[in-house]
Amino acid sequence: MTTQDKTFYWTPSEEFLANSNMKKFLEYVNVPDYDALIQKANEDPAWYFESAMQFGGVQFNEPYRQFMDNTKGHPWTEWCVGGKTSIVLNCIDKHKNTPTYNQPALVWEKETGENGTLTYREYDAEISKLAAGLKSLGVGKGDVVGIFMPSIAETYIAFFAILKIGAIVMPLFSGFGPQPLTTRINDGGAKAVITADGTWRRGDPLPLKPLLDEIKDDVPSLEKVIVARNLGDRVDTAMTAGRDYWWDELVADKPSDFPTEVLDAQETSILLYTSGTTGKPKGTVWTQVGFITRMITDIAICSDFKPGDRFFFMSDMGWMVGAMCAIIPSLLSGSLLVVEGAPDYPQRDRFWRVIDQYEVSFPGVSPTLVRGMMRYGEEDVSKYAFDNLRVTISGGEAWTETPWLWYFKNVCREKHPIVNITGGTEMGGNILIQPVTKPIKPSAFYGPCPGVGADVVNDAGESMPAGEVGELVLRHASISMTKSLWQDDERYLDTYWNIIPDMWVHGDWAMRDEDGYWYLLGRSDDTIKISGKRTGPSELEGVIMETGQVAEVAVVGIPDELKGSVLYCVCVPLPGVDADDKLVQTISNALIDGMGKSYRPKQVIFVSDLPRTRNMKVMRRVVRAVLTNTSAGDLSALVNPETVEELKAALLG
Repeated sequence: MTTQDKTFYWTPSEEFLANSNMKKFLEYVNVPDYDALIQKANEDPAWYFESAMQFGGVQFNEPYRQFMDNTKGHPWTEWCVGGKTSIVLNCIDKHKNTPTYNQPALVWEKETGENGTLTYREYDAEISKLAAGLKSLGVGKGDVVGIFMPSIAETYIAFFAILKIGAIVMPLFSGFGPQPLTTRINDGGAKAVITADGTWRRGDPLPLKPLLDEIKDDVPSLEKVIVARNLGDRVDTAMTAGRDYWWDELVADKPSDFPTEVLDAQETSILLYTSGTTGKPKGTVWTQVGFITRMITDIAICSDFKPGDRFFFMSDMGWMVGAMCAIIPSLLSGSLLVVEGAPDYPQRDRFWRVIDQYEVSFPGVSPTLVRGMMRYGEEDVSKYAFDNLRVTISGGEAWTETPWLWYFKNVCREKHPIVNITGGTEMGGNILIQPVTKPIKPSAFYGPCPGVGADVVNDAGESMPAGEVGELVLRHASISMTKSLWQDDERYLDTYWNIIPDMWVHGDWAMRDEDGYWYLLGRSDDTIKISGKRTGPSELEGVIMETGQVAEVAVVGIPDELKGSVLYCVCVPLPGVDADDKLVQTISNALIDGMGKSYRPKQVIFVSDLPRTRNMKVMRRVVRAVLTNTSAGDLSALVNPETVEELKAALLG
C-alpha cells in the first residue's frame, strides 16, 4: 500500500478470504488473484463470462453453439448464440426437487404491520397461477406487460409470472403521474399492466388503479389491467368489464404448475426505461441470459452472496434495483425481504428494525437513504444487534464520506464490509465495484468489474493518468448490456457508441487515485436523480410547458444532503402572465400531478430569458452553476451572456 493504513477502513481477514466465493472462483478458473483475474477477464471477456456462468450453474433448455459473436461490431455483440434458457428456469424452476424448494423465498411486511412468508414452493405456485391467468387473457410471448405496483409480495409474483409466459416485463415507478405512465406505456406498446388498488403512504391510502383509468384513452395498446387487492375497502376501485380483472378472481381456478416458456437466451426479458437529457425516455432492453450472468459475477462472486442469505433493498420495482431484488436471492438460493412504505414510518427506526427483525444478512442502501436516516441520530440504530448482517451493498449515486462512515460505524459496527457498486440501467449490471476481498476506502471503488473493459479517457479516447478526471467508458461490450434501445437503433448508437468511436461512453465523470482506486464525480450530462430515480430534464420541462403559462423553462437538479438532488425550475413566463406566487403554485402542482410528489420543486425562479448557445441550445450547466454559486466555465458560446447576471439577481431576489 502506498497510503497509510488508516485510509482503509475494512480489510478482509484470512478467514473471510478463505471462505469467500471469490477464492472458490479463482480456484475454479486457476487464476492466482483478483488483479490477475481483472487483467485476463478484460483481455478475454468471453472466457470470463462463460466461466462465471458455469461456476454459477446457469441451466439451459438447449446448449448454445457459440458463446460470443462480435463479428458485427461491439454494439451488436451476441451471447450464447443458439442457446435456450430463461430467467424463470434459473430463478424458480431449478429449485424444484431440491431442499431449497421448501425454504423461504419471500418475506414481506406491509406498512400496516401485516406480514408473511412464502416458501419457494408457494412462490412457484402463485407465479404459475398468475402466468396461467395472463395466458387466459391472451397475453403471451413477446407481449409487453407493465408492473405499476408498490413494494408488496404480489409485485414479485407478477415479475416472474410475466417472464414465465415469455412476455416482457416493463417496470413502472409507483410514484409516476399520468404523463410518464402514458409516455412509457405508449413507447413500449404495453398490452397489459398489472397494478394494485393502491398502497399506503405514511398512513394514508393512495390509489394507483385510478391513474390507469385516467389515461385509458391515451394508451391505445393497453387492453388488460390486472388489479391486486392491497387496500381492500379503504378505496373505491372502478372496474371496466372486459378490460379490468381482479387478480384473486383471475387466478382462482388456475393451475399451480403452469409450464415455463422455452426461450432463446437472447430473447428480450425486461424493458426498463431510463431518461437522458433530451428526447423521450430510453427503453433499455435486457436479455434472458444477460442479467442473471451479471448477478453471478457482481453479487455472488465479487460481493459474496451465499445460499441462505436474505436480501433487502428498500426499492420500488420501477428502478433497476427492483429487478435485482427479484433475481439476486432467487438465482442464488437466498430469500428476499419486501417492505411496503417508508423507511421511517410508522416508526422512525423502521428501516433498522426490519433488518434486525427479519434477519437480513445482505441489505442494500443508497447514500440518499442513509442521509435521511442519519438525521434521527445514532440512538435508533444502537438498540438493534444486526446479528445476521454480513455484507451491505450500496448503489444509486456517489457517496460522500460522512454518511459512509456513519453507516460503517453504526450499522456495520466496523466489522462488516460495504460493497460499493455502480452501473446503470443501460448496463444491466455494474461497471465499478468494491469487491469484499479487497481493502475498502470510504466512497471508493477498488476498480472495474471483471470483463467490462472500463477505462477513464479524454475526448480522444486516451487513458487518463491517476488524479485526472475523464469520461467513464467501456472498451468492449459485456453480456448484460442493453442490446439496443427499444425500437431505436440509431439513438442507441448515437447515445453510447458514436461519441468516442468504438467505445461505450457511459455519461459519468470518473478518476483514479494513486492507489488505483476509482471514484465517480457525477454525470457528464444533465440527468437528474430525485430520491434514487433518474429523470431527464426535458420530461420535467415538458410537464411545465403544458401549463400554457411559460414560454421556456430549464429544470436542473441541485445537490441536497437529504434527497441527493432537489429540483430548481428557471422559467420564462409567457407575455401577459404574471410572475407571482400563483404561477409558482401552478408550476409546482403541474410537476406533482404529472410526475409524482417526489418532483415537488425546491424553488421556481422567473427570468426574461435563459442562457443559450448560438444554436439556441439552453445551457443547463450554466443555470446549475449560478444556482450552486460555482464556476460556469467557458461562457464564450453564449449568445446572451447578460442572462447570467439576471439569473443571479433573480436568485437573490
